[in-house]
Amino acid sequence: MTKHISEAAIVDLATRALDATLPKSEWNHAAHFALALWCLRHRPQLAEPEPMRSIITRLNEAHGTPNTDSEGYHHTITCASLRAAGAVHDNVPAEVPLNMVLSDLLAGPFGRSGWILEFWTEGRLFSVEGRRDWIEPDRAPLPF
Repeated sequence: MTKHISEAAIVDLATRALDATLPKSEWNHAAHFALALWCLRHRPQLAEPEPMRSIITRLNEAHGTPNTDSEGYHHTITCASLRAAGAVHDNVPAEVPLNMVLSDLLAGPFGRSGWILEFWTEGRLFSVEGRRDWIEPDRAPLPF
């Protein structure tokens, strides 16, 4: 997925993620944010931690990716990413096309896949506790 994606492509990606048919090769950093933004705009009840846990866990299982204490679903990263997406989404008017919101998000600090390590040390973030449940940042508070 590139940083410039059409509105229709975001809808298609979200639909395939929700029904667990999105190929693993397309489930990348940008796709995670595209799904979060689509949910925030169109299905806000899914843009909450527990529904998103179910969506991602099911998609990982469809890919053959185990959801364990060392791989697969990661709750702290998911929650932080949902908050980041929400902060960007909530600061633009509803009439701004979602693909523009995604492009702006990816062009900013959250577009880097390592953005989260500005707030958590690797040891804390990738702990079993961090993978299973939300843990507070230990480097810096989240700015949103």
